[in-house]
Amino acid sequence: MARPPRFDTDQILDAAVRLAASAGPGGVTMSAVAQAVGAPSGSMYHRFVGRTALLAEVWLRTVERFQEGYLARLHGDADPRTAARGAARHVVAWSRARPEEAALLLHGAAEFGRADWSEEHTRRADSGSERVYAAIGGLAEALGVADERGRDRITLALIDLPLSVVRRHLRAGGPLPPHAEDLAEECAAALLAAP
Repeated sequence: MARPPRFDTDQILDAAVRLAASAGPGGVTMSAVAQAVGAPSGSMYHRFVGRTALLAEVWLRTVERFQEGYLARLHGDADPRTAARGAARHVVAWSRARPEEAALLLHGAAEFGRADWSEEHTRRADSGSERVYAAIGGLAEALGVADERGRDRITLALIDLPLSVVRRHLRAGGPLPPHAEDLAEECAAALLAAP
């Protein structure tokens, strides 16, 4: 009878998140993650084909967790303005609750080797992005926004500005201020009220 593994995949990916948050994507190596969980380096290859697969999985697990809550907010209220404000708040609240994962996402998929990902990993990433942009497109439609300028304004309100609130503080190594969610929501509301 085979011995059960000492470490499950989530424990390994949790260690990779911590390494990425502290040392960037370059710090996420098979041996560094193995050392972080106290596993032999060779055991990493039983879970991941190589470093590229490890980087893809740590990125995808993190972004999919974020997108799950974000999409829930975008679809969570019949009033599109309320849903939009909730989505803007979610970016900050999620980042506050998970600062290491948020720091990881600030690097972007390209820094996690996206160009070399498998077809399956790339498909997962594209599918998640398509769901988010489809939800934002649906919100734009519900608000009666049909032109490029209006869609850009919604993207700014729901993605770019909330991320900038998070980015500045996480990159400086400090905590998010207590009013960060309010700022993200206020900015989103102001932009959505614009003509």
